Amino acid sequence: MSDHLFGDQFQTGTISENETQEPPRFRVLLHNDDYTTMEFVVEVLMRVFQKSEPEATTIMLAVHNEGVGVCGVYTSEVAETKVDLVHRMAKVAGYPLRCSMEGE
Repeated sequence: MSDHLFGDQFQTGTISENETQEPPRFRVLLHNDDYTTMEFVVEVLMRVFQKSEPEATTIMLAVHNEGVGVCGVYTSEVAETKVDLVHRMAKVAGYPLRCSMEGE
């Protein structure tokens, strides 16, 4: 079969590995406040971010001691969903826990 179409060279739609781009990734962060309990933060990390209890405790201590902790790195849609879930859980529980996302 010819690779010509009306005399012009026909190019297939293949993309080389060098041209493949990963979607942008975003860090999801929890921010410290004076009201949200450490236990609730651990629960959020385990339920929303699927962290083990030791991992969740380590991240919670970073939030408590450093003011912010990284929960994970995700695509935009996943990060937005997780931020929304955290805010919903916090609102239902009556806590002002803040969660945000930032580009890597």
